[in-house]
Amino acid sequence: MPQTERNPIYWSFSGPDSWRLSVPQVSSAFVGHSELIAELEKWAKPITLGPKRVLFRQGDAPVGVYILRKGTAILTSQSDGDAVQTVQAGAGSLFGLSAVIGARPYSLTAEALEGAELSLLTCEDFVRLMCTEPALAFRALQVLAEELRFARETLSHL
Repeated sequence: MPQTERNPIYWSFSGPDSWRLSVPQVSSAFVGHSELIAELEKWAKPITLGPKRVLFRQGDAPVGVYILRKGTAILTSQSDGDAVQTVQAGAGSLFGLSAVIGARPYSLTAEALEGAELSLLTCEDFVRLMCTEPALAFRALQVLAEELRFARETLSHL
């Protein structure tokens, strides 16, 4: 079995009694299969980013699934107001899948970096598409499985 290259995970001190887990390279944990991205894009609408470029904050109610078409975004998990994990995601990434599928608040904060281009597929349109297209639903599950694998791998470094 070929050995896969892992993204390095770094701990850095970010304040009194606070440690931060950071993945400085772009992670593939949120990247969807090209077939899935192409189909979602047919239903999604391009969005214009404000000056702060925050897509959603941890704890916000989901509005849909975001598709990062170009550029990079930073995903941050917080605990007691301190950032505890930061991950970079690149083009082809999907944000908000678990929130939309689970009908729960977003578990991360997502911020698009300068030059990023995104689309948004509303919760209603995403669920409708997943219910009518089982092959696409399976592709979405693959993205969630990769996110779960990434989270478990990250936890194993604690």
